[in-house]
Amino acid sequence: MGNEVGAVTSREAGADGVGEALLAAVENTVKAVVATEVIPRWRQLADADIATKSGPYDLVTTADRLAEERLTEQLTALLPGSVVVGEEAVSADPAVLDRLRGAAPVWVVDPVDGTAAFVRGQDTFATLVALVVDGEPVASWTYAPRLGLFATARRGHGAYLGGERLRTADAGRPLRLWTSNPVFRTAREREMLAGLEAGGVECLPCCCAGLAYLEVARGETDGVAFFWESPWDHAAGLLLVAEAGGASRTASGVPFRVPGSNALPFTVARDAATARRVVQLMTGGPGEEKG
Repeated sequence: MGNEVGAVTSREAGADGVGEALLAAVENTVKAVVATEVIPRWRQLADADIATKSGPYDLVTTADRLAEERLTEQLTALLPGSVVVGEEAVSADPAVLDRLRGAAPVWVVDPVDGTAAFVRGQDTFATLVALVVDGEPVASWTYAPRLGLFATARRGHGAYLGGERLRTADAGRPLRLWTSNPVFRTAREREMLAGLEAGGVECLPCCCAGLAYLEVARGETDGVAFFWESPWDHAAGLLLVAEAGGASRTASGVPFRVPGSNALPFTVARDAATARRVVQLMTGGPGEEKG
C-alpha cells in the first residue's frame, strides 16, 4: 500500500508539530492500514500466521507485523524527520527504544493491542498510535475497528471520541480499576492488587490496554493499575486520559514517563487524588513525590 497522504507542512502544524491536518491525516492512515492489514485477517488466521515472543501468552501475528510495517512507512512520510518505536520492531531489536530519548519526534505504535483477543476472534482489540516529542505524548489515536470506536487527543486541546469531548468520572463512587491480565502477574503483583481489593477497589483484568484507557477517559471506569512500562501500551492512553481530566502517578509519586525508568507500579486515574490513593493502596506508602 503506497502513501496516500503527503507530508504535513510546518505551516499546517502547531508549535508541537501537531495540527488539525496532521490529526486527520493520521486518523485516515490508521483506518486505511487497519482495513488492509488487520481486518481481513480477523478470524482468518492460519496456524502459520501466529507465533509467540517472550512466552506462551505473548503472541504476535502476521497482522501485527504487516500493520506495523505499513504504519512505519506512512507515519514517517507524514512527518519528515520523525522515527518510530513499534512493538514488533522493539521485539526484534530492543535498542529501538532508545529513540524515545532522542531529539526526533517519535511515533509510538501498537499495531494490534490485544493480540490474544484478536487471535481468539474477539472484538476487543485496538490499534494505538501516539506522537511523542521530548519524551511527552502530544497527540494520540486509539482505534477499535470492530467496536466502531476512534478516539483522539491533542495536548492542551482535549480528548474526543467520535467528535464528542471525553471527561473522566466524577469522584464519589467505589473505584473500579483495570489491572494486569492474571496470566502475567507475579506473586508481588498479586500482593499489591490484594491491597487494592482490601481498600474496596474492584479490580478488572485487562486484555487490551488501549480499550482500558478509553473506558477511563469516557468515565466508565476510574483508572488503570499496571506493572509494566511498554510505551506502545501506554503512550496513547496516557494522553487520552490526561486530556479528559485524569492524572498518572508512579510508585515514586511522580507522573509516568513514556521513555521509561519509572518506579512501578503506576496508575492512570480519573483525577490526581484518585491516582494518589491507588498508589498508596498498592505500595503501602504515602504516594507522595520523593526527592
